[in-house]
Amino acid sequence: MTPFALLYALHVLAATVWVGGMFFAWMVLRPAAVAMLQAPERLRLWTDVFRRFFVWVWVAVLVLPISGIGMWHMRFGALESAPRYVHIMAGLYLVMLALFLRIQLLQLPSLKRAVEAEQWPAGGAVLGQIRRLVGINLILGLLVVALASARPLF
Repeated sequence: MTPFALLYALHVLAATVWVGGMFFAWMVLRPAAVAMLQAPERLRLWTDVFRRFFVWVWVAVLVLPISGIGMWHMRFGALESAPRYVHIMAGLYLVMLALFLRIQLLQLPSLKRAVEAEQWPAGGAVLGQIRRLVGINLILGLLVVALASARPLF
């Protein structure tokens, strides 16, 4: 395996874990949890899901820029010589990272405090905020995947 192929594989795997995990949580787990669980159990479930999933998101958050910049230098030599779509993907990564950090550092601690205090309405409100940010991140992640797959000529 060439160094470029290794970086590419790590990059694709990291993106798959992050975007695929958000897709699963949004499209599969959330509707099932709403249909089957009352608010206390649902909030406890999401607290545990986030704790487990965010470990993998952190791995992706670290692997993506390392592998991306490595591939960028191997393929294009310099940052400014890369096609525009590569710059767009890097910019979208930064937006996704900012949204993830907002969830991790602001909303998740609020959700944990609400669950520990059994303040279910407050926890539900925070979970709604997290859900919206994850939904935005999912759309951005799918856009990045589409850009990477299409490799437009701009």
